[in-house]
Order: sequence, then C-alpha cells, then structure tokens
Amino acid sequence: MNTKKISTCSAAIIMGLIWTTGHAQDEKVDVGKYEYINSCAACHGEEGKGDGPLAGVIETGIPDLTTLSQRNDNVFPLARVYEIIDGRADVQAHGSRDMPVWGQRYGMEAAEKYFDFEYDSESVIRARILAIAEYLHRLQAEE
Repeated sequence: MNTKKISTCSAAIIMGLIWTTGHAQDEKVDVGKYEYINSCAACHGEEGKGDGPLAGVIETGIPDLTTLSQRNDNVFPLARVYEIIDGRADVQAHGSRDMPVWGQRYGMEAAEKYFDFEYDSESVIRARILAIAEYLHRLQAEE
C-alpha cells in the first residue's frame, strides 16, 4: 500500500468530503461555520456576539468576535486569531496553551485519531483552523 502524504489542498478537499458525508448532494456544508459552532459557540454564541450558553459562567467576560476588525483599525487580525485558536496565544479563558478549553481538537493527536487515511496531519489541522478564521472574518460587523 502506498502511504504518501497528501498536500494541504488535497487535505482540505478530503476534509470537505468527510464533512459532506451523509448530507444531500445539493446541501452545502460551511466548514468554517461547522467548526465554529462545534468549538466556539458555547461561549462566544452562534453569531459571535459573546452570548453563548456558557457566557454567564466565565468571569472574565466573553469578547464580541464580530468586532475584531473594528478593534484592530479595521483590519482583520488573522495571525492573532489563528494563534488563539491553535493555543499559541495565551488566553486565560481558553485554559493553558497545552490544553485549550476545547481539548486537543486542533492538535496533531486529534487529526491522527479521527481521520483514517494517510495525510499530512499538520495540513488538516491548519485547514480546520483557517476555516474558523475565515468564518470569523465573514462575521465582522460593517463599519
């Protein structure tokens, strides 16, 4: 059996195919929204306003993710968002850098555990994180 690793683009395509399994062919899956709802909405709310079901439990307050660009001179802070999601940026409410509140969902171990094919696991994780970041970019409030 050939065990070549696949490219980032191929990994993203395969991820899309995995997420569409079980959906009608004419039904499109918004991967960024899917990842956001499953990993972020419990605290940040479905619309990113900081009003998720767990918002009242967290004492530090939950930021409104729809104003990220406004709070950054009208530029979406992609690098900062990426580092927060992957755990490199220290965000107290997310827990330690080693174990963000969503566990290892965006770590290599998760990719290796949940995907049954040969791939570049780093590419899969990056694609998932970038999908959330792109979705957050779409949620930004108009000026």
